[in-house]
Amino acid sequence: MQTEITCRPASSVARITLQAGQSITCEVGAMIAMSPELTVETSSHKKGGSGGFVSGLKRMFAGENFFLNHFTAHAPDQVLILGPGLMGDVVSHRLNGGSLIVQGSSWLASDPDIELDATFQGLGKALFSGESVFWVRCTGTGDVLLSSFGAIYEVEVNGQYVVDTGHIVAFEDSLQFEIGKASSSLVGSFLGGEGLVCKFNGRGKLYCQSHNPPSFGKLLGPMLKPRSA
Repeated sequence: MQTEITCRPASSVARITLQAGQSITCEVGAMIAMSPELTVETSSHKKGGSGGFVSGLKRMFAGENFFLNHFTAHAPDQVLILGPGLMGDVVSHRLNGGSLIVQGSSWLASDPDIELDATFQGLGKALFSGESVFWVRCTGTGDVLLSSFGAIYEVEVNGQYVVDTGHIVAFEDSLQFEIGKASSSLVGSFLGGEGLVCKFNGRGKLYCQSHNPPSFGKLLGPMLKPRSA
């Protein structure tokens, strides 16, 4: 499978070339266009795997769809073009064992051998970070496509790294994080507009997005006219 990401970073799309017999699993609704010798199968579990109803429910808790789309090529050099729901970036991450923890709505697609599950980040972390209680856990060997709101930048963490809670896209499971104040005092953190942050510790890869939907929504909301009845 060959992946080319174009139109970066504001309106990124992934152009994937599949050979005969190759497949890819995608977020429902991500397909923009495809070659004629590609077929799609929709299910609640990974292609050829198990899980079904329970796996679908877990993904819903993590902010993803209940169903998955599996595209399979039946001829050489079949092209599939994928795009995220929000305007932003797309990156490809190679998994060679271990797990990648992905915030809800940032998983776009992955190799069919990648297991998709939900991981519980803890009720306290969720309440204070403003993020979902569940995140998507990608495990196995293969490529994972991630999407964001705004551009994605990659950080190789070795020690500690601090990120605003709304800017996390994904991180390797070798990293741990805790919720903390941006400054020495809680009042100062909120008055300074930073609020609470995620403090990562360990060694591993972290993906962050340059913008976040909640902040954009707060700016855009007051400008929208009320809908007429």
